[in-house]
Amino acid sequence: MNPSAVTLKDETGRTLVCEIERSAAIDGIEYLLLHPVDHPVRVFAWESETEEESTLVEIEDTELADIYETAKAVLAEKDLTLQDSAYTLTVAGELPEEIDEDDIVQIDVEGEDETEDFLEIAKFYFAERGYSVFLELDPLPFFAKRTAGGEVHLLDEEAIAALQPLLEEHFAEYFADELGDEDEES
Repeated sequence: MNPSAVTLKDETGRTLVCEIERSAAIDGIEYLLLHPVDHPVRVFAWESETEEESTLVEIEDTELADIYETAKAVLAEKDLTLQDSAYTLTVAGELPEEIDEDDIVQIDVEGEDETEDFLEIAKFYFAERGYSVFLELDPLPFFAKRTAGGEVHLLDEEAIAALQPLLEEHFAEYFADELGDEDEES
């Protein structure tokens, strides 16, 4: 494994390999800013209000479990591998390098303050309902800490909130670079 990569594991034993973007020692503990090696994706369902208008809606985990094998097969036809990774769905494989701005979809994700940018990479039907798999164009980073034994654990929301000023201070350069890149693209 790449020395700048770590593996996160959730309570069910699923794993997620991540690149270490930045690390910082705070009060003797190493904190890490991580991005998944494979591409984070989200699956949304289409709800029709009228024949002309449809709305994307997030699906529950139980519905995702029902459609997972179909989504996996559809993506396999595009030489992409859908993975039920820890903390997020991911796809492995070659995605288009060039993205046409017209193909970017902004979705108002439940619980988020702003819309997020996605790229639709697959569409399929299951039990007469339409679904789309979207690539997250600006996936949020994961914050983790490395234990004295070398294990890496994802920080929960409470820990992130408690550490937020310190994390922002230590990772300010990263966020400035990321925000600067987004401003340059706009």
